[in-house]
Amino acid sequence: MAEPERTPDGRYLVIDGRRWRATDPEIPEEQAARLRSLLMRARRDVRAARRDRDDDAEQDARSRVHAAKVALGERGTPWWEQDSAQRRRRWQHGLDEPG
Repeated sequence: MAEPERTPDGRYLVIDGRRWRATDPEIPEEQAARLRSLLMRARRDVRAARRDRDDDAEQDARSRVHAAKVALGERGTPWWEQDSAQRRRRWQHGLDEPG
């Protein structure tokens, strides 16, 4: 799979003509990999809950998707508007959350 195009400022990925906020590049790779793993697990749980028509489980899984995306810097306050300490607290909080 080809690497997605980035905007010149590096803040967004462009996929099929649509801009998506890029993951915070300041997150160390090991922690970013753990957050991506949490994100993918939560996405699988959304799919399973929808298949099972379990609204409570779907809501819980969607909350975990959102939390992982915030921790990665893809949602919430843009990472480029935060100082290094705020960025670290954001992704560390995502790793500390139960999942």
